[in-house]
Amino acid sequence: MRPTRSRRLLLRGRPVPWRGVTAVGAVLAVLVVALLPSPYAVERPGPVFDTLGSAGSGEERAALITIPDRTTYPTGDGRLDLLTVSVLGSPSGGPPWLDLVRAWLDPTQSVIPLEAVFPSGSTVQQSERQSAADMTASQRSAVAAALTRLGERVQGDVRIARVSAGTAAAGRLQVGDVIRSYDGREVDDSCALQNDVVAGGGARADVVVVRDGEERTVTVSPREVALSDGSSRPLLGVATTASFRFPFEVDLRIDDVGGPSAGMMFALGVIDKLTPGQLTGGRHVAGTGTICGDGQVGPIGGIRQKLVAAREAGATLFLAPEDNCDEVAGYIPAGLDVVAVKTLAGALDALEQVRDQGSVQGLPSCAAPVGSTG
Repeated sequence: MRPTRSRRLLLRGRPVPWRGVTAVGAVLAVLVVALLPSPYAVERPGPVFDTLGSAGSGEERAALITIPDRTTYPTGDGRLDLLTVSVLGSPSGGPPWLDLVRAWLDPTQSVIPLEAVFPSGSTVQQSERQSAADMTASQRSAVAAALTRLGERVQGDVRIARVSAGTAAAGRLQVGDVIRSYDGREVDDSCALQNDVVAGGGARADVVVVRDGEERTVTVSPREVALSDGSSRPLLGVATTASFRFPFEVDLRIDDVGGPSAGMMFALGVIDKLTPGQLTGGRHVAGTGTICGDGQVGPIGGIRQKLVAAREAGATLFLAPEDNCDEVAGYIPAGLDVVAVKTLAGALDALEQVRDQGSVQGLPSCAAPVGSTG
């Protein structure tokens, strides 16, 4: 009889309104979805580092740029800030949808597809290693560009480290090949090689390589490849490593930061330390951009977040890659002048004018009208 009694207790209970159950279930479902990982990453303004200063704390604090075997000069009170972006997300998934809603409502943050930051199939360890490798290569290119600008002799070799199957290079170029020239232009930097390939627009090109101690010419036709951000560009399908031979040691140090976007600001910092006077004229300057050994400045990601970080740090002048200008317009914080640059020489010219004339009037800009740096 116990089952019958138990049934009576249940029957005597207060009826449950099904409409209420449905509402509660819907709320719970929304909460569950809101907390699930998303296929997106969030970019936020990250830490700012003065390339003319130091980083770290206590005994670990050290100058970002050290040149032990050459005379260096005081850089004054000015700053040359390199900027970073903090990314929320990992190869296994992006932040919860609830965080994405907050990011969408915050103009200082950007929501981007996860694969734009972490290529499909990559692991956290692989992404970290690649990011660190990009930073190291960027630093080497920055030193090469700075010393070349100062008239020092810099030699470099570009060696093929990997050839991807099914690409333009497959069956033509080999791992271990040292690339001497591309389409008639000397190659001594991986970054410059990439720029040459893109500039060629997919046209056939002669590549001079050294293989097994012998020089030979190989003809390749770069193929247009779709990128994760929806754009496309011609690629050879190779990964390369560049090794430079510098006339003296230049040590660049920055911890827990990866990627190639600090190149231009490191190059400017090296030049400022190796030349008399103040490159900044005592101003607070920030900037970003990849750099090749030949001084070409390339675009970077997260520039809107870097604009915010620069202004919050106190910068009044921002050096931006010209190829990023379309992303900058309409997002420039008040009080920050943005000058567009394509080369290290262009960045130096801009700094010289601002230092000597106190104005950015007439300089190429990512916004109009251009005001004074004040």
